[in-house]
Amino acid sequence: MSKNSRLQTALDQGAFEFSGPIAVLRPPADYDLPVAPDQVLIEHTFKPDCDAWDRRGYQVMPKASPAEAMIVVLPRAKALARDMVARACNLSSGIVIIDGQKTDGADAVFKECRKRLGDLPSLTKAHGRLFWFDADAAKGKFDDWLVPDPARGDHGYYTTAGVFSDGQVDRGSALLVDALPPKLFGRVADLGAGWGYLSLAALKYEKVKSVDLVEAEALALDCARLNVTDERANFHWADATTFAPSDPYDTIICNPPFHTSRAADPALGRAFIAAAARMLKPSGHLWLVANRHLPYERHLKDTFRNGEELYGDNSFKLFHASRPKR
Repeated sequence: MSKNSRLQTALDQGAFEFSGPIAVLRPPADYDLPVAPDQVLIEHTFKPDCDAWDRRGYQVMPKASPAEAMIVVLPRAKALARDMVARACNLSSGIVIIDGQKTDGADAVFKECRKRLGDLPSLTKAHGRLFWFDADAAKGKFDDWLVPDPARGDHGYYTTAGVFSDGQVDRGSALLVDALPPKLFGRVADLGAGWGYLSLAALKYEKVKSVDLVEAEALALDCARLNVTDERANFHWADATTFAPSDPYDTIICNPPFHTSRAADPALGRAFIAAAARMLKPSGHLWLVANRHLPYERHLKDTFRNGEELYGDNSFKLFHASRPKR
Protein backbone atom coordinates (compact mmCIF):
# COMPACT_ATOMS: atom_id res chain seq x y z
CA MET A 1 0.00 0.00 0.00
CA SER A 2 1.35 3.44 -0.88
CA LYS A 3 2.14 6.05 1.73
CA ASN A 4 -0.95 7.91 0.60
CA SER A 5 -3.19 5.07 1.79
CA ARG A 6 -6.94 5.02 2.24
CA LEU A 7 -6.55 5.58 5.98
CA GLN A 8 -4.18 8.51 5.47
CA THR A 9 -6.51 10.01 2.85
CA ALA A 10 -9.49 9.79 5.22
CA LEU A 11 -7.47 11.49 7.97
CA ASP A 12 -6.33 14.21 5.57
CA GLN A 13 -9.95 14.82 4.58
CA GLY A 14 -10.99 15.17 8.23
CA ALA A 15 -13.34 12.18 8.06
CA PHE A 16 -12.34 11.31 11.65
CA GLU A 17 -9.49 11.87 14.06
CA PHE A 18 -7.81 9.82 16.76
CA SER A 19 -7.61 11.21 20.29
CA GLY A 20 -7.42 8.00 22.33
CA PRO A 21 -5.97 4.50 22.11
CA ILE A 22 -6.27 2.62 18.82
CA ALA A 23 -6.35 -1.10 18.14
CA VAL A 24 -5.54 -2.36 14.65
CA LEU A 25 -6.63 -5.90 13.81
CA ARG A 26 -4.41 -8.08 11.56
CA PRO A 27 -2.60 -5.45 9.48
CA PRO A 28 -0.14 -7.10 7.07
CA ALA A 29 3.49 -6.10 7.41
CA ASP A 30 3.28 -3.67 4.48
CA TYR A 31 0.13 -1.92 5.71
CA ASP A 32 0.55 1.87 5.78
CA LEU A 33 -0.39 2.86 9.35
CA PRO A 34 0.00 6.64 9.79
CA VAL A 35 -0.25 6.54 13.59
CA ALA A 36 2.61 6.62 16.10
CA PRO A 37 3.44 3.35 17.89
CA ASP A 38 2.73 4.78 21.36
CA GLN A 39 -0.94 5.21 20.43
CA VAL A 40 -1.51 1.77 18.88
CA LEU A 41 -1.94 -1.87 19.83
CA ILE A 42 -1.62 -4.35 16.99
CA GLU A 43 -3.67 -7.55 17.17
CA HIS A 44 -2.05 -10.32 15.15
CA THR A 45 -1.36 -14.05 15.22
CA PHE A 46 0.75 -14.47 12.06
CA LYS A 47 4.38 -14.64 13.17
CA PRO A 48 6.13 -12.87 10.24
CA ASP A 49 3.74 -9.90 10.49
CA CYS A 50 3.99 -9.85 14.28
CA ASP A 51 7.76 -9.67 14.05
CA ALA A 52 7.64 -6.92 11.43
CA TRP A 53 5.40 -4.69 13.56
CA ASP A 54 7.46 -5.41 16.65
CA ARG A 55 10.62 -4.28 14.85
CA ARG A 56 8.88 -1.03 13.98
CA GLY A 57 8.19 -0.36 17.66
CA TYR A 58 4.51 -1.32 17.86
CA GLN A 59 3.05 -3.38 20.69
CA VAL A 60 1.68 -6.65 19.30
CA MET A 61 -0.76 -8.94 21.11
CA PRO A 62 -2.84 -11.98 20.07
CA LYS A 63 -6.05 -10.29 21.21
CA ALA A 64 -6.92 -6.60 21.30
CA SER A 65 -8.15 -4.81 24.39
CA PRO A 66 -11.01 -2.26 24.35
CA ALA A 67 -9.99 0.97 22.60
CA GLU A 68 -11.55 4.19 21.43
CA ALA A 69 -10.93 3.32 17.79
CA MET A 70 -10.80 -0.16 16.26
CA ILE A 71 -9.34 -0.53 12.76
CA VAL A 72 -10.14 -3.84 11.05
CA VAL A 73 -7.83 -4.74 8.15
CA LEU A 74 -9.81 -7.40 6.34
CA PRO A 75 -8.12 -10.76 5.66
CA ARG A 76 -9.04 -13.03 2.77
CA ALA A 77 -10.80 -15.56 5.03
CA LYS A 78 -14.46 -14.57 5.11
CA ALA A 79 -15.39 -16.08 8.48
CA LEU A 80 -12.31 -14.60 10.15
CA ALA A 81 -13.04 -11.17 8.65
CA ARG A 82 -16.58 -11.25 9.99
CA ASP A 83 -15.38 -12.30 13.44
CA MET A 84 -12.98 -9.36 13.49
CA VAL A 85 -15.75 -6.92 12.58
CA ALA A 86 -18.03 -8.28 15.31
CA ARG A 87 -15.32 -8.10 17.98
CA ALA A 88 -14.34 -4.59 16.91
CA CYS A 89 -17.93 -3.42 17.30
CA ASN A 90 -18.07 -4.79 20.84
CA LEU A 91 -14.62 -3.55 21.90
CA SER A 92 -14.66 -0.03 20.53
CA SER A 93 -15.83 2.87 22.68
CA GLY A 94 -15.84 5.26 19.75
CA ILE A 95 -15.40 4.40 16.09
CA VAL A 96 -14.98 1.25 14.02
CA ILE A 97 -12.98 1.59 10.78
CA ILE A 98 -12.88 -1.22 8.24
CA ASP A 99 -10.26 -1.27 5.50
CA GLY A 100 -9.62 -3.86 2.83
CA GLN A 101 -9.01 -4.74 -0.79
CA LYS A 102 -11.96 -5.52 -3.03
CA THR A 103 -10.35 -8.87 -3.83
CA ASP A 104 -10.46 -9.66 -0.11
CA GLY A 105 -14.21 -9.00 0.09
CA ALA A 106 -14.26 -5.36 1.24
CA ASP A 107 -17.27 -4.47 -0.90
CA ALA A 108 -19.23 -7.49 0.32
CA VAL A 109 -18.55 -6.63 3.97
CA PHE A 110 -19.53 -3.01 3.26
CA LYS A 111 -22.87 -4.10 1.80
CA GLU A 112 -23.58 -6.39 4.75
CA CYS A 113 -22.78 -3.62 7.23
CA ARG A 114 -25.07 -1.18 5.38
CA LYS A 115 -27.93 -3.67 5.61
CA ARG A 116 -27.62 -3.68 9.39
CA LEU A 117 -26.59 -0.08 10.06
CA GLY A 118 -27.96 1.98 7.17
CA ASP A 119 -25.95 4.32 4.96
CA LEU A 120 -22.28 4.52 5.86
CA PRO A 121 -19.53 6.90 4.75
CA SER A 122 -16.80 5.26 2.71
CA LEU A 123 -13.73 5.95 0.62
CA THR A 124 -12.63 3.89 -2.37
CA LYS A 125 -9.03 3.96 -3.55
CA ALA A 126 -6.29 1.67 -4.86
CA HIS A 127 -8.70 -1.21 -5.60
CA GLY A 128 -10.04 -1.18 -2.05
CA ARG A 129 -12.55 0.39 0.30
CA LEU A 130 -12.41 2.01 3.73
CA PHE A 131 -15.59 2.75 5.68
CA TRP A 132 -16.47 3.63 9.25
CA PHE A 133 -19.30 3.93 11.77
CA ASP A 134 -19.97 4.69 15.43
CA ALA A 135 -19.46 1.65 17.63
CA ASP A 136 -22.47 2.44 19.84
CA ALA A 137 -24.77 1.97 16.84
CA ALA A 138 -23.30 -1.45 16.13
CA LYS A 139 -23.02 -3.00 19.60
CA GLY A 140 -24.40 -6.53 19.49
CA LYS A 141 -25.62 -6.24 15.90
CA PHE A 142 -22.90 -8.50 14.52
CA ASP A 143 -22.70 -11.09 17.28
CA ASP A 144 -23.84 -13.78 14.84
CA TRP A 145 -20.52 -13.20 13.04
CA LEU A 146 -18.45 -14.18 16.08
CA VAL A 147 -16.43 -17.36 15.60
CA PRO A 148 -16.58 -19.93 18.43
CA ASP A 149 -13.53 -21.60 19.91
CA PRO A 150 -11.86 -24.33 17.80
CA ALA A 151 -14.31 -27.18 17.33
CA ARG A 152 -14.06 -30.73 16.03
CA GLY A 153 -15.44 -30.92 12.51
CA ASP A 154 -17.07 -33.76 10.61
CA HIS A 155 -13.59 -34.97 9.60
CA GLY A 156 -12.73 -35.53 13.27
CA TYR A 157 -10.18 -32.72 13.70
CA TYR A 158 -10.20 -29.36 15.47
CA THR A 159 -10.08 -26.34 13.14
CA THR A 160 -11.21 -22.74 13.24
CA ALA A 161 -11.81 -19.78 10.93
CA GLY A 162 -8.72 -18.36 9.28
CA VAL A 163 -6.63 -21.54 9.17
CA PHE A 164 -5.68 -23.41 6.02
CA SER A 165 -8.07 -26.22 5.10
CA ASP A 166 -10.64 -25.21 7.72
CA GLY A 167 -13.24 -27.93 8.08
CA GLN A 168 -11.69 -30.43 5.66
CA VAL A 169 -8.58 -32.46 4.99
CA ASP A 170 -6.52 -30.90 2.19
CA ARG A 171 -6.33 -33.31 -0.74
CA GLY A 172 -2.67 -32.58 -1.34
CA SER A 173 -1.81 -33.39 2.27
CA ALA A 174 -3.77 -36.64 2.05
CA LEU A 175 -1.81 -37.63 -1.08
CA LEU A 176 1.47 -36.91 0.70
CA VAL A 177 0.48 -39.08 3.69
CA ASP A 178 -0.25 -41.97 1.33
CA ALA A 179 3.15 -41.51 -0.32
CA LEU A 180 5.26 -41.56 2.86
CA PRO A 181 7.73 -44.48 3.04
CA PRO A 182 7.08 -47.65 5.06
CA LYS A 183 9.86 -46.66 7.45
CA LEU A 184 10.06 -43.18 8.96
CA PHE A 185 12.43 -42.65 11.85
CA GLY A 186 14.34 -40.23 14.05
CA ARG A 187 13.75 -36.50 14.26
CA VAL A 188 10.98 -35.23 11.97
CA ALA A 189 9.76 -31.70 11.24
CA ASP A 190 6.49 -30.59 9.68
CA LEU A 191 7.11 -27.17 8.12
CA GLY A 192 3.94 -25.12 7.84
CA ALA A 193 2.21 -27.70 10.01
CA GLY A 194 -1.22 -26.04 10.04
CA TRP A 195 -3.60 -27.87 12.34
CA GLY A 196 -1.41 -30.98 12.38
CA TYR A 197 -2.64 -33.45 9.77
CA LEU A 198 0.80 -34.40 8.42
CA SER A 199 2.30 -34.55 11.91
CA LEU A 200 -0.36 -36.99 13.04
CA ALA A 201 0.59 -39.27 10.16
CA ALA A 202 4.30 -39.08 11.03
CA LEU A 203 3.62 -39.92 14.67
CA LYS A 204 2.07 -43.24 13.66
CA TYR A 205 5.60 -44.53 12.96
CA GLU A 206 7.08 -46.20 16.03
CA LYS A 207 10.68 -45.27 15.18
CA VAL A 208 9.93 -41.57 14.98
CA LYS A 209 11.52 -40.04 18.08
CA SER A 210 9.97 -36.58 17.78
CA VAL A 211 7.98 -34.34 15.46
CA ASP A 212 8.44 -30.57 15.48
CA LEU A 213 5.36 -28.73 14.25
CA VAL A 214 6.56 -25.40 12.85
CA GLU A 215 3.68 -23.05 12.06
CA ALA A 216 3.51 -19.27 11.62
CA GLU A 217 -0.23 -18.87 12.27
CA ALA A 218 -1.01 -19.14 15.99
CA LEU A 219 -4.68 -19.86 15.26
CA ALA A 220 -3.64 -23.01 13.39
CA LEU A 221 -1.09 -24.02 16.00
CA ASP A 222 -3.73 -23.77 18.74
CA CYS A 223 -5.81 -26.27 16.75
CA ALA A 224 -2.76 -28.50 16.27
CA ARG A 225 -2.26 -28.68 20.03
CA LEU A 226 -5.81 -30.04 20.32
CA ASN A 227 -5.35 -32.53 17.47
CA VAL A 228 -1.84 -33.76 18.21
CA THR A 229 -1.58 -35.03 21.77
CA ASP A 230 1.36 -37.43 21.34
CA GLU A 231 4.11 -36.61 23.84
CA ARG A 232 6.68 -36.78 21.02
CA ALA A 233 5.19 -33.64 19.44
CA ASN A 234 6.76 -30.20 19.92
CA PHE A 235 5.02 -27.00 18.86
CA HIS A 236 6.85 -23.98 17.47
CA TRP A 237 5.14 -20.68 16.61
CA ALA A 238 7.66 -19.58 14.01
CA ASP A 239 8.28 -18.62 10.39
CA ALA A 240 9.38 -21.91 8.84
CA THR A 241 11.67 -20.12 6.38
CA THR A 242 13.82 -18.72 9.21
CA PHE A 243 13.30 -21.31 11.96
CA ALA A 244 16.51 -22.67 13.50
CA PRO A 245 16.13 -26.11 15.15
CA SER A 246 18.32 -27.20 18.03
CA ASP A 247 19.51 -30.22 16.02
CA PRO A 248 19.15 -31.22 12.36
CA TYR A 249 16.32 -33.45 11.21
CA ASP A 250 16.29 -36.89 9.62
CA THR A 251 13.09 -36.13 7.69
CA ILE A 252 11.01 -33.07 6.83
CA ILE A 253 7.45 -33.29 5.55
CA CYS A 254 5.91 -30.24 3.99
CA ASN A 255 2.84 -28.87 2.23
CA PRO A 256 4.15 -25.32 1.81
CA PRO A 257 1.86 -22.33 1.39
CA PHE A 258 2.05 -20.60 -1.96
CA HIS A 259 0.00 -17.43 -1.44
CA THR A 260 1.03 -14.10 -0.01
CA SER A 261 -1.93 -12.52 -1.84
CA ARG A 262 -4.46 -13.94 -4.27
CA ALA A 263 -1.71 -14.52 -6.82
CA ALA A 264 0.41 -17.66 -6.47
CA ASP A 265 3.94 -16.90 -5.30
CA PRO A 266 6.37 -19.76 -6.10
CA ALA A 267 9.11 -17.92 -4.19
CA LEU A 268 7.39 -18.81 -0.93
CA GLY A 269 7.53 -22.54 -1.66
CA ARG A 270 11.14 -22.24 -2.80
CA ALA A 271 11.95 -20.57 0.53
CA PHE A 272 10.44 -23.58 2.34
CA ILE A 273 12.54 -25.95 0.23
CA ALA A 274 15.71 -23.98 0.99
CA ALA A 275 14.83 -23.96 4.70
CA ALA A 276 14.29 -27.72 4.66
CA ALA A 277 17.68 -28.28 3.06
CA ARG A 278 19.29 -26.11 5.72
CA MET A 279 17.61 -27.99 8.60
CA LEU A 280 18.23 -31.56 7.41
CA LYS A 281 21.13 -33.85 8.20
CA PRO A 282 23.50 -34.52 5.26
CA SER A 283 21.64 -37.80 4.69
CA GLY A 284 18.21 -36.27 5.36
CA HIS A 285 15.00 -36.62 3.36
CA LEU A 286 12.31 -34.17 2.24
CA TRP A 287 8.78 -35.26 1.35
CA LEU A 288 6.80 -32.45 -0.28
CA VAL A 289 3.46 -31.87 -2.00
CA ALA A 290 2.77 -28.92 -4.28
CA ASN A 291 0.09 -27.67 -6.62
CA ARG A 292 0.87 -29.01 -10.07
CA HIS A 293 1.30 -25.59 -11.70
CA LEU A 294 4.08 -24.48 -9.32
CA PRO A 295 7.63 -24.78 -10.80
CA TYR A 296 9.66 -26.31 -7.97
CA GLU A 297 11.56 -28.96 -9.95
CA ARG A 298 14.60 -26.83 -10.81
CA HIS A 299 14.94 -25.52 -7.26
CA LEU A 300 14.77 -29.03 -5.81
CA LYS A 301 17.47 -30.15 -8.24
CA ASP A 302 19.66 -27.19 -7.27
CA THR A 303 19.12 -27.79 -3.55
CA PHE A 304 19.29 -31.61 -3.21
CA ARG A 305 21.63 -34.21 -4.67
CA ASN A 306 18.85 -36.74 -5.20
CA GLY A 307 15.25 -36.15 -6.16
CA GLU A 308 12.26 -37.79 -7.79
CA GLU A 309 8.67 -36.90 -8.58
CA LEU A 310 6.17 -39.40 -7.23
CA TYR A 311 2.68 -40.17 -8.43
CA GLY A 312 0.19 -37.41 -7.64
CA ASP A 313 -2.98 -36.43 -9.48
CA ASN A 314 -4.18 -33.77 -11.91
CA SER A 315 -3.96 -31.05 -9.26
CA PHE A 316 -1.01 -32.02 -7.07
CA LYS A 317 2.50 -33.37 -7.53
CA LEU A 318 4.61 -35.15 -4.93
CA PHE A 319 8.37 -35.02 -4.49
CA HIS A 320 10.95 -36.96 -2.53
CA ALA A 321 14.40 -35.38 -2.24
CA SER A 322 17.42 -36.40 -0.20
CA ARG A 323 21.00 -35.40 0.63
CA PRO A 324 20.76 -31.61 0.70
CA LYS A 325 23.61 -29.74 -0.93
CA ARG A 326 25.70 -27.62 1.39
